[in-house]
Amino acid sequence: MALLPLVLTTWGLAHHIYFDRSDVPDLEPFIRFELSTIGKVYDARGAVLVELAREYRQVVSYEEVPPVLRHAILAAEDKNFFAHSGVDYRALPRVLYKAAISSVGAWWNGDGFRLHLPQGGSTLTQQLVRGYFLRDRWSRENSATLFRDNLTWRLFSAGAGARTTNKLFRKLEEVRLALWLEEEMRRRFGSREQAKREIFARSASFNYLGNGRYGFAAGSEYYFDKPLSSYTMEDAGKAALLAGIAKAPRDYLPVPGNARPLRRRNEILALMARNGYIPANLAKRLQAEPVRVAKVTNNPVKTQAPAAIDTVFDELRRHGAGRFGVEDLFQGRILVHATVDQRVQTIVNEALETGLALYEKRHPQAKGLIQGSVVVLRNADAAILAEAGGRNFYENRYARYSDFNRATGALRQAGSAWKPLVYLAAFRQGLKLDTTVPDEPIAVRMGADRPVKWIANYDKEFRGPIPMRQALAESRNAVAVWITREIGLNRVIRASRELGIRTPLQPYITTALGASEVRLLELAGAYRAMASGILAQPYIIDRVTGASGEVFYEAARTALEFDSRHLNLIQEGLRGVVRIPEGTAHSLYGRDFPIPVMGKTGTTSEFRDALFVGSTYGPQGVTVAVRIGFDDNRTLGDRETGGRAALPIFREIMLRTYQLELLGAAPSFPREIEDGIDQYLLEKQSR
Repeated sequence: MALLPLVLTTWGLAHHIYFDRSDVPDLEPFIRFELSTIGKVYDARGAVLVELAREYRQVVSYEEVPPVLRHAILAAEDKNFFAHSGVDYRALPRVLYKAAISSVGAWWNGDGFRLHLPQGGSTLTQQLVRGYFLRDRWSRENSATLFRDNLTWRLFSAGAGARTTNKLFRKLEEVRLALWLEEEMRRRFGSREQAKREIFARSASFNYLGNGRYGFAAGSEYYFDKPLSSYTMEDAGKAALLAGIAKAPRDYLPVPGNARPLRRRNEILALMARNGYIPANLAKRLQAEPVRVAKVTNNPVKTQAPAAIDTVFDELRRHGAGRFGVEDLFQGRILVHATVDQRVQTIVNEALETGLALYEKRHPQAKGLIQGSVVVLRNADAAILAEAGGRNFYENRYARYSDFNRATGALRQAGSAWKPLVYLAAFRQGLKLDTTVPDEPIAVRMGADRPVKWIANYDKEFRGPIPMRQALAESRNAVAVWITREIGLNRVIRASRELGIRTPLQPYITTALGASEVRLLELAGAYRAMASGILAQPYIIDRVTGASGEVFYEAARTALEFDSRHLNLIQEGLRGVVRIPEGTAHSLYGRDFPIPVMGKTGTTSEFRDALFVGSTYGPQGVTVAVRIGFDDNRTLGDRETGGRAALPIFREIMLRTYQLELLGAAPSFPREIEDGIDQYLLEKQSR
């Protein structure tokens, strides 16, 4: 009678494990193997801009796992995998022996006599069940709180403790589900052999291999820069290293010079040779080799367009409206098709680095500290073709998609790059390119109880009465202030709002000189509108689709033409900045730069920022905005103007983009614009 409770308990456990199939998980997601996959952002031509995931995983079939890696996994974890039914009973004596030794050892050390369950002994099927179906229970089993509060669990806990009880019953459930899984997979796939292959493939795709990599395919590419398809028997050492990681990634990551992964690899190689998977002499030769891994950076996210990806995130949050978001991208549930052209992006990145290197050559003390940002917009609809929010290598580390995006996040003064908005507002009030304006000392009030400020030009000189087009070309500060005072600052602000400037502007006359802070993307958008005559907000997401191709979002194709009666005047004025010899961008006019452009330099007070924003003509053209400066707003140095520091970057981007015909041929300016400038230059020469 005393044995009856023990017999009944044993029978109950055996029945539960071998016959009870109630409350088993839904098998369908496992059959489909629904795991977090890699979300991708594509450029305008279908090339991958970036791959993003919470878990970097590659799912493989059994056939895609090379034989040498299969053998390494079986040798390391479960050599009888294809012979058992989910549980390897031949390992039971070893497990019981380890449990007895551990328990007696703990008692001998004064910890009391409690059952201690050892690690190991699980089959590949059990490991997969534990990680896929019992993940939550496995992660919480070391809690002092029992999973279940019933008589059986409390009785076990009284003798073994809560943690051991949790672990024991998790192990029993693991065995039950492993047997169930193999039965169901055999029924679904028609044969034991095929069921085993399917389970093995899921195990090979599921295991965590450290550094955010899941599955042996992702692990191989990360640690060895080697696809599984290229493995031969000579790669048994690499296969053994990968197979060894799965047991304890924290301990067995393949780090050169670390003895633990080396020892684990050599043990697995020895097992592979003992099991007849590889020749003994090959195992011995590979055991003598050091651990070698591919050179990897600390940043698993590789992209040439980190700032563009940052803007993609912003637009996902803005357009998702509860239907999709950034997390859906990380989980691979959506795909993003961006407007970025990766070819143009590469040119932008290289041109920015070249321009910053030229600045550093003039100022060696700024090496690695000077920053810059670039935006390239398509004139027709304001699509972002490229975006650089900073340099690739800054303060001794590589930029990431999550780093600060200076193209959209930095509020900095526009300097003289703001003046075209003043001139556009003036043209709307009846002034013309050849209207004579005074370039002479002018004072502005700085506020109550403060002295007035006398506006000076960059060259500290005044020209006297000059045509507006000449004043714009030479970027005369006094003229810009005079015009603003004549027409009213509110009209300048109104014009800027119409062209897409959304940042609040200071209601002071110095805003005419770019004293208000704006984002580079906004400034690029305003110039794009002036170059094309089309109103549109910059955007970077062309469409968002589901994994099956269904369209969740598509960018609006609406673009409005704004009042173009005075558009040709500002276009001719900005073309004059390039063509007129005294123009601040005249270096862009000549045989060495055959691309017809218009644009404007910008230099802020005390040379803190240098800008150049320019465009090719009309809806078929593009607009490029460049800003150079320090993040702490220190001065760039004397004479570091927009024409010197920023314009060369613009020049390289335009030259390479059009020389490679990435955007078609550079559009020509209308004959009436070029003729207007020709006529002015002829009259100027004759005076």
